[in-house]
Amino acid sequence: MSTSSYNVIGTRPPRHDGADKVTGRAIYAADFQMNGLLHGAMVRSTHAHAILKRVDTTKAAAFPGVVAVVTADDFPQTPDRIVDLGEGETPVSHLRGNVLAKGKVLYQGHAIAAVAATSLQAAEQAAKLIEVEYEPLPCVLTAVEAMAAGAPLLHGGDTNVTAHVHHAMGDSEAAFAGAAIVIEREFTTATVHQGYIEPHAATVLWNNDGRVNVWCSTQGSFVVRDVVSCLLDLPVSAVRVTPTEIGGGFGGKIPVYLEPVAALLSKKSGRPVRLVMSRRDVFEGSGPTPGSMMRVKMGADADGKLIAAQAFLAYEAGAYAGGMVGAGAMCVFAAYDIANQTIDGYDVLVNKPSTAAYRAPGAPNAAFATESVVDEIARKLKMDPLELRLRNASREGTRRADGPKFRRVGCVEVIEAMQAHPHYSAPLGEPSHAEAKRGRGVAIGYWFNIGLPSSCVISVNADGTANLIEGSTDIGGTRTSIAMQAAEVMGIPVDRIHPAVVDTDTIGYTGVTGGSRTTYATGWAAHDAAQDVIRQMKLRAAKLWQAEAVEFADGVFQAGERQMTFAELAGKMSETGGPVVGQASVNPRGAGGSFAGVIADVEVDTGTGKTTILRFTAVQDAGRAIHPSYVEGQMQGGSVQGIGWALNEEYWMNPEGRMMNASLLDYRMPTILDVPMIDTQIVEVPNPAHPFGVRGVGEANIVSPPAGIANAIRDAIGVRLYHLPMNPPAVAAAMGGQK
Repeated sequence: MSTSSYNVIGTRPPRHDGADKVTGRAIYAADFQMNGLLHGAMVRSTHAHAILKRVDTTKAAAFPGVVAVVTADDFPQTPDRIVDLGEGETPVSHLRGNVLAKGKVLYQGHAIAAVAATSLQAAEQAAKLIEVEYEPLPCVLTAVEAMAAGAPLLHGGDTNVTAHVHHAMGDSEAAFAGAAIVIEREFTTATVHQGYIEPHAATVLWNNDGRVNVWCSTQGSFVVRDVVSCLLDLPVSAVRVTPTEIGGGFGGKIPVYLEPVAALLSKKSGRPVRLVMSRRDVFEGSGPTPGSMMRVKMGADADGKLIAAQAFLAYEAGAYAGGMVGAGAMCVFAAYDIANQTIDGYDVLVNKPSTAAYRAPGAPNAAFATESVVDEIARKLKMDPLELRLRNASREGTRRADGPKFRRVGCVEVIEAMQAHPHYSAPLGEPSHAEAKRGRGVAIGYWFNIGLPSSCVISVNADGTANLIEGSTDIGGTRTSIAMQAAEVMGIPVDRIHPAVVDTDTIGYTGVTGGSRTTYATGWAAHDAAQDVIRQMKLRAAKLWQAEAVEFADGVFQAGERQMTFAELAGKMSETGGPVVGQASVNPRGAGGSFAGVIADVEVDTGTGKTTILRFTAVQDAGRAIHPSYVEGQMQGGSVQGIGWALNEEYWMNPEGRMMNASLLDYRMPTILDVPMIDTQIVEVPNPAHPFGVRGVGEANIVSPPAGIANAIRDAIGVRLYHLPMNPPAVAAAMGGQK
């Protein structure tokens, strides 16, 4: 069924939350107010690796206005155990240790203690009075350093490698022996941050009834609930989390940092406590995405068929296990049908903040390596780079090295759309000055997407409108994309549905807003809840008309010659049995995955090394574009972040592990002046595992931009760069090496 077959899906209605957002009425976490509110401040480590010999809070506790002080000793010291609270299996001691350090600090910025006072100034001044005595230890800052023999160990034992992921199929070594061309290259990427504008913030009231009430900026209110209850040794029913509006997250607001600390301060003080990170705290004390070192080797026959591939991926986990190498290993060759593959991934501890998800976590690193090698193969074979990709593209039935076979996917269609796009055949034009050179690059990428549980409840009003409640934080307009799916089923305009994101007491368990799952999974829950509404209303119509069967289509109930609109029947609820409430909980397994590609034109100033993006086109398979404007916005947002990752962004660390650019002035994210208008083309290859064919679209779009820009720079200057970011000094150095 094409999008044109729908009444609501595929249209572009205004956002339900738009008026509140543009007028400033929307309540974000730092806006939340309560009577008696106390303000909190944190003490953070000044060392990247050190033993905590002494933490003395005496002077801080005596400071005027201070009401409570906490350290790690204030947590219930429960026996350690392994838990899975939404981000994989993790020891409780690691969760607790990342919130407040005990015994040892593992990165500069690691939280040690916190103060609550009657004013923020008093809290900050008191925090400076907390005396911390350190015994500094050597630090390791990259995966390569941390894997070396004799490297300082973060958690004892005999290695900093916390996991080894291995996938293999076929015989890659034998296949390489028969290849006409084999290329092996090594790549590195720096640590980068998600760059959300709103800092982490939370307000907590540990009420005198024993319940802990949390208001916070989070991508997963149920994750916050479960982590807080775990660290405070409380039943989950004792914690209620209300997600406020969120000013960006991109994966970085899934982990929990502030809420358990604010809860301890509230318990001690008997008053609500608010903690807000400074921008420096966000950079130094929350989770960036991992730096990495990768070796990729690929072989092709003389006709351009890829016959063998190997990847070695070493990703920084940060201070605690659980980095993004598993996802990187799943995605590294996923865009290609290659019979013989070997993939080894290593999760490596380093003295940096524990890494967090960032929009297709692990996949942009891997694609930078793979797509650079594929580009070199195309050059060696003198083959069009998109033609080579099309010849080897994954399609229905292609098996990934980690096991799954693709169902219906849109990789081929994405590449064909790139080939047919006017950008691909347009001339590059003349350079703007004598020292400038221009080039064009392409790349493709993949993200697998996830399902996870979601719940939805729809209540019908007597005027024919409906109230929809769900538990997915709305980051990119998902209130509307979810409501649109309900509206399609119910046959009413989407502005007749009033969606709301509610607290953990009010809705059934719902997974994080992440993994490109929200429109897919919570939208599915809304679809099923709407079907429940229609089922009940058919029974109401049958009762009203004394009919055996009632049909429903396009918002109209009908039995024989009798018919009634949805709104008309809603007005008769009191006559037919009272309120109509539909509900559904789903746990879908067929997320489908999404492929995306980019075409990038660049101009490189050979005098300075500065790269300017001249033209940029993003193509992505959305499965079914519920709200095309939101899909385009996701594609453009991911592209801009990928451009920043490619050209400028990095954690600039000194040898002692201190981040030297922990501000938005020095951490160079792109602004509107750094990027061109980004063209988008939506491809729709419906996901067979979703009622409307939806595929998640929030992440695949960031995977290919760094590689596409790297290939464009290679096309411009004739030399390839193997490290991200490719900033002016790096480009100038590469050209100097060439000369």
